[in-house]
Amino acid sequence: MIKVMLADDQKILAEGIKSVLESSDEIEVCGIAYDGAEAVDMAAKLKPDVILMDVRMPEMNGVAATKHIKEILPDTKIIILTTFDDSDYILSGINNGASGYLLKDIGSTALIDSIKNAYAGDTILPAKIAKKITDAAMLVSSDRQIKLKKAYGLSDREVDVALMLADGFTNRQIASAIKLSDGTARNYISSIYLKLGVDNRAGAISKIKELN
Repeated sequence: MIKVMLADDQKILAEGIKSVLESSDEIEVCGIAYDGAEAVDMAAKLKPDVILMDVRMPEMNGVAATKHIKEILPDTKIIILTTFDDSDYILSGINNGASGYLLKDIGSTALIDSIKNAYAGDTILPAKIAKKITDAAMLVSSDRQIKLKKAYGLSDREVDVALMLADGFTNRQIASAIKLSDGTARNYISSIYLKLGVDNRAGAISKIKELN
């Protein structure tokens, strides 16, 4: 049984989501928080497997709540579930530990499947959201891209991967966002390490950020 906690300040909507989730015999909704601060406190007590987290809530927004919860419960999977597909929210949520990002227009079956997949360790980024992340990654200055190519001889795809690496994305999140297999993403990252003359992620990020 997957223990799921909801965090949403719209009570009617939260109750509706609860009903949908409990139609699955694999999911138990263990609690509902109605603001971000309550979500942090409730998560610490209930230790859910998965949290569906709204973004805009009183007291503390969902991104900040996600950060706090992941600090105390690193194994809990948090899926941002919101009406907003703004790239800043997406990137902030993922960078603060969220396992995925879903819009509230998602269907019941897809929502249940997403929870099961997140619980299994998958990153949940539907095509529309993945495109937002890719587009955001592409908005970095062309000067920085040119510097990466000129200084280290990176290919266009390696530049894409390097910029996401510098923004704190995990290998799996990079693979999901630009539609690569996990193995291909790792290969690109290994090639980037080689060209930058480093042997770890921290060293690569440092080199990339030096070009700002």
